[in-house]
Amino acid sequence: MSLFILCAFALLAGFIDAVAGGGGLIQLPPLLILQKDVAPALVLGTNKFAAVTGTATAAVNYNRRVKVNWRIIGPGMLSAALCSWLGARAVSLIRPELFRPIMLLLIIAMAIYTFKRKDFGSTARETKASVRPMPYVLGFCGLIGFYDGIFGPGTGSLLMFAFVGILGFDFLQASASTKIINVTTNVAALVQFLSAGQIIWHLALPMAVCNIVGGIIGSRMALAKGSKFVRVIFLVVVVGVILRYGYDIVQSML
Repeated sequence: MSLFILCAFALLAGFIDAVAGGGGLIQLPPLLILQKDVAPALVLGTNKFAAVTGTATAAVNYNRRVKVNWRIIGPGMLSAALCSWLGARAVSLIRPELFRPIMLLLIIAMAIYTFKRKDFGSTARETKASVRPMPYVLGFCGLIGFYDGIFGPGTGSLLMFAFVGILGFDFLQASASTKIINVTTNVAALVQFLSAGQIIWHLALPMAVCNIVGGIIGSRMALAKGSKFVRVIFLVVVVGVILRYGYDIVQSML
């Protein structure tokens, strides 16, 4: 019964993550609840394995239909991967909890801005940064990659907002680009979990299959319905991230 529940959540997580990121908000909590007697590293490794497979599948689907600017995304991948690795190494030096209030304020600001500007991300546009994008791409991919390595939640939302707000991508282009960057940063963490044997295979494999199916459905629906649909799901995910951070902060104060 627990495997069926986990697979159902993995399917939904793959769908949501393929459209607008945030699948971890859906997939990880039931794993933590149903595997509460298992070491946290095993739970995180299992979650990461399932998530990476779905994200990679969605990235391939997007790359077939959405024109990806590899001259921008390629360096962004390298910057994000390097800084994600640095962030993972800095975990012992910086308390991840310090990021929660900062991230909560940032995500709230993103939600308000996106909600108020109805045309935000509906079509691609030229911005000051899009004329000479490289410094901006290296900068925000590096910063978000570092955050992903040291803490993680909300990374996809941050990347999507940066691609739309800074480089003028529409939400569909931003979602495709975000998936590629996310795969890069997550693979490094997955390698660590694999080398340490921190994956529960009898859960990870069926969850991965369901996450892949969700990723295929989500990416196809996003491609069919376009940027307006992605924008709506993005706002739903952002609200979920806000509630998650708010809950964590309140719990830490009790």
